[in-house]
Amino acid sequence: MNTDQIQNQVAAERFDVIVIGSGFAGLAAAIEAKRAGASVCVIEKMKAAGGNSIISDGGIAVPASQAQAEQHIQDSKELFYQDMMRAGLYCNQPALVRTLADGANDAFEWSKSYLGVPYLEKIEIFGGHSVARCFTARGITGGTIIKQMLLKIRELGIPILFQHRFLSFWNDQNDTIIGVRVLKNYEYANSSAGEEIKIFAERGIVLATGGFGADVAFRQAQDPRLDETIDTTNKPFATAEALQEALRIGAKPVDLSKVQLGPWASPDEKGYGVGPYFSEYVVFQYGVVVDPETGNRFCNELADRKTLADAMLTIGHPCVGIANQACVEQSGWSIEKCLKKGVVKSFDSIESLATHYGIPNETLRNTIASFNQAVTNGKDAEFGKPILVNAQQIATPPFFAMRLWPKVHFTMGGVGINERAEMLDRDGNPIPHLFAAGEVTGGVHGASRLGSCSITDCLVFGRIAGKNAAGN
Repeated sequence: MNTDQIQNQVAAERFDVIVIGSGFAGLAAAIEAKRAGASVCVIEKMKAAGGNSIISDGGIAVPASQAQAEQHIQDSKELFYQDMMRAGLYCNQPALVRTLADGANDAFEWSKSYLGVPYLEKIEIFGGHSVARCFTARGITGGTIIKQMLLKIRELGIPILFQHRFLSFWNDQNDTIIGVRVLKNYEYANSSAGEEIKIFAERGIVLATGGFGADVAFRQAQDPRLDETIDTTNKPFATAEALQEALRIGAKPVDLSKVQLGPWASPDEKGYGVGPYFSEYVVFQYGVVVDPETGNRFCNELADRKTLADAMLTIGHPCVGIANQACVEQSGWSIEKCLKKGVVKSFDSIESLATHYGIPNETLRNTIASFNQAVTNGKDAEFGKPILVNAQQIATPPFFAMRLWPKVHFTMGGVGINERAEMLDRDGNPIPHLFAAGEVTGGVHGASRLGSCSITDCLVFGRIAGKNAAGN
């Protein structure tokens, strides 16, 4: 939806609820606050809505769903909880994970029935999950979900103030937060543009500004390894200024050094790119990843993101993901965009693939033969990778390959919240009138986010934040 299709004018600079950010969490909060009877506005610093949400792959993890039951997939909220805790190395805040697990299915059904989001019928299993529970929005993009959210925003008459950059919280003489200071007519390419205004919030403010994956200075201050040589899948405006303002007023910092690297990314394209459609949906599920110097596998390709990214970083150079046409067909996904862009390459033989990437040919042939035997046996004795029921051997051409190297993808750290999505101070007490949801918060995902859990997180806690901000 074009920005001019959404009301960008307001009758007065006074609302019951102000939502900062227009991604999944922010729009969910705005919709639920409005449904709770509050007047609402959304502040967005860019010219269009969606943030990083709009460029995600649209995957949402949902345990104990009706669709799983219909496909005879045994799952539960408890199993989902345990998977998230294990992936997060048990650094997660248990109460927040419980809240997410308990609210996931309701948020998913809300997105379908109330927002009208269409999902593909296929249910995926991604690294770190015990069972298939990941649904993907039609078009394989978060833009599908954002589009439906914006339609609902328009229907409800919620204004989005584009090019309004959040500067700081606004306090009264008693030091109580009563609104926000923003830069109106902000221009991303011109830092001197715009005029400062204030917007009053009668009931509450929801911070939903996303992560700081593109903020090199801030992320490197948390983890010195993450300098400018490490690319990111995020949009360039995924920065930390709103988070820093929350910390300035006394919000509790949680897990700021926990930054997730996406192991499915390729160094042969910028940003998120199209390569993950091949690596995550085909290679990790049905293929192999090898060290090109040795030709050997070195990990379970369906391990969680941190385990896989750390294994690649230990190797110390880009690795190679390999699959064939049978793997692609079993995945049910198209890799035409990957081939057209050249990030994924096609080969008529294992020998030509090995030659292209400088991989020892004989070792690679043995590695693939060993994996093919694991497919036949239904068990990967070497690394414990789950062999999916419809897996096929990597035996006949064409063979496909892509270079892999981790990129900064998600920041698990942020401000502390409780189960009501109330922003917490450094003593763990709620800060009056302040709420937060989505990637700007910390504690939900611990040391590493489980794949497809970000949208779940944003919808569950965004809805909670909006409802509670309206009733504050």
